[in-house]
Amino acid sequence: MRPSAFAALLLAPALPAFLACGGAEVACCDPEPPTGEETPYRDVTATHLPAMTPRGSMEARAVDVDGDGDLDLVIAKEFLPNVLLLNDGTGRFADASDRIPRTAFDSEDVAAVDLDRDGDTDLVVAAEDDQRSELWLNDGTGRFGDASTRLPAAGTSNAVAAGDLDGDGDPDLVFGNAGPELIFLNDGAGGLADASARLPSGSDVTQDAALGDVDGDGDLDLVTGNEGTGTRLYLNDGAAGFVEAVGAVAAPAAPEVTRNADLGDADGDGDLDLHLANVGSPGVQPRSRLLLNDGRGVFAEALDRLPSVGTAVFDGDFADLDGDGDRDLVYVGNPNAPAGRILRNAGGVFANVSFLLLPATARGSVEVEAADFDGDGRLDLYFTNYLEGDRLLLAP
Repeated sequence: MRPSAFAALLLAPALPAFLACGGAEVACCDPEPPTGEETPYRDVTATHLPAMTPRGSMEARAVDVDGDGDLDLVIAKEFLPNVLLLNDGTGRFADASDRIPRTAFDSEDVAAVDLDRDGDTDLVVAAEDDQRSELWLNDGTGRFGDASTRLPAAGTSNAVAAGDLDGDGDPDLVFGNAGPELIFLNDGAGGLADASARLPSGSDVTQDAALGDVDGDGDLDLVTGNEGTGTRLYLNDGAAGFVEAVGAVAAPAAPEVTRNADLGDADGDGDLDLHLANVGSPGVQPRSRLLLNDGRGVFAEALDRLPSVGTAVFDGDFADLDGDGDRDLVYVGNPNAPAGRILRNAGGVFANVSFLLLPATARGSVEVEAADFDGDGRLDLYFTNYLEGDRLLLAP
């Protein structure tokens, strides 16, 4: 998203909660706090993160770049040099940005994948306005060389996702764009060929792209979250490419601006459901949505299972935060309102327990990455913040 527009959206006053609660399917307000003892996340930003530019963070990706068994962090910065943080194994990070190219493009998203199949993780960075997406190849020690010339085409890209799109056993790339999406097929050694003709051409402003087998046929399908034009589902038809499943995703009651689309099994029935993190638009309240899969890739509205938080949500990710085997949701949104939210899953119904689990400092505006950074078996949280410094929270 363009920096001026993005900053204006973040600085806007927090939108009020839904004023009309007549529809039984909409939970108007946060539920009453549940009873029982809870231990909150600990904000360890001051002791566990190095000093770095306290603005411009758009995306954080947890990945073991140096092969030492713990999760490091790659942070995409908008029109600033990107950041690489190395983990010492206890969740304390050191700045190792000298290991990645010191470019300063309009970076928006990061995919971590072994593109050249040499046993280490490479990085792909999507760039928007300047169309300067990047490919960095890992030398096996967590040092990266610029191989961006291998990307066969450019787009105004807000998202990138990696997965085996053509069933040949190696990872391919899909870029979500303002305009037609791009598909690059891998030759098995990190050589990429433009195969965007496998996907119907469109003019959406795509903000996120998610890959997963939503219809249970064994290949990866594609979901795109868009600005105002609705969510699109493209089913993978093997050699023929992708076909749009028109009408397979329930339409919203009002136009929605989706910033994040995440696939995960919300109700425990073994298929992939869909969560859409939405922000507001002129005259429309922000309302994120949960859609349940019937197992064949048809998604039905399930607003009665998801509380409304009444504010913009820029990222909403499925993650088992309490270790009970099901997928909870963690939100970040407008920093003028409570920015971090945790929605606990109980049998496919979500309840807001943020007030019990997140400290007041848990602020993030763009992206949340849930991962076990300190090796204790519990998922910690990294919040990126476009206007303020990022935050690291360790699980109780």
